[in-house]
Amino acid sequence: MAAANRIRTFIFIGLLPALSLYLLFVIVPIFWSAFYGFFDWKGIGAMKFIGFDNYIEVVKDPIFWRAFKNNLIIVAASIFGQVPIALVLALVLWKSSFFHRFVRSAIFMPMVLASVVIGIIWGYIYNPQIGILNYILEQLGLSSWIRDWLGDPKINMYSVSVPIIWANIGPYLILFIAAIQNISSEVEDAAKIDGAIGFRRLYLIVVPMIWDTIKVAIVLCISGSMKSFDLIYVMTGGGPAQATELLATYMYNNTFNIFRYGYGSAVSTMIMIVSMFMVAGSQLLMKRKSKH
Repeated sequence: MAAANRIRTFIFIGLLPALSLYLLFVIVPIFWSAFYGFFDWKGIGAMKFIGFDNYIEVVKDPIFWRAFKNNLIIVAASIFGQVPIALVLALVLWKSSFFHRFVRSAIFMPMVLASVVIGIIWGYIYNPQIGILNYILEQLGLSSWIRDWLGDPKINMYSVSVPIIWANIGPYLILFIAAIQNISSEVEDAAKIDGAIGFRRLYLIVVPMIWDTIKVAIVLCISGSMKSFDLIYVMTGGGPAQATELLATYMYNNTFNIFRYGYGSAVSTMIMIVSMFMVAGSQLLMKRKSKH
């Protein structure tokens, strides 16, 4: 018993520096942000206590709900884009040959690039005058498909979802490859004998065996999508007419462009609360599904 207590003490002491830094730079700022949300403050000067007025204004602001709707589009695009694509690619590339390692590295490469660079690249791809996408459509005789991909409010959210999916497949690919490689070879051999190949193997063997990994990937998709900022800010800045506004860009614009630091802090707190509810809801939904 004494040895077990010494081990726990040793583990706690080893984790204490990291926990202290996490508490100082993550947990404390969250509460400070929620605290600032109770004040009318421009970032400098006196802070005027206004109670829940900022939070009430956030809930009543239609732009906030438009940004929330756009974030839901990004969440859906990430879950139904990044996760299935990464899973299929993992099934194809899990073997450790030189060619497979090369393709994995190529798919992971967007994660190495700065988000600003990715945003600029895709901004040029979508450019209605000089963009390569419209040029290719024109050369293929599909001139009727030519669009202002980032300027048309009907399609611009779907347009910006594509680079977000493309840029973030890599981590999920590596995650799924590691999970698939941990599936027992005996299970694989038994599946082949029973005729579980192709889609049947994916549905009956792979998905159930790595379901916990898929749940982790979905949580990462939701949390990452709810704080999406950089690609959207570089490509559209939330425009035109706030058609591509996300919660993070909405918070940024209110905080640093019009200097409503108290209101921006309230928005950031609301983003955290909404994200927590979405993650908890997704976990509850997947838990019920796994029981069935």
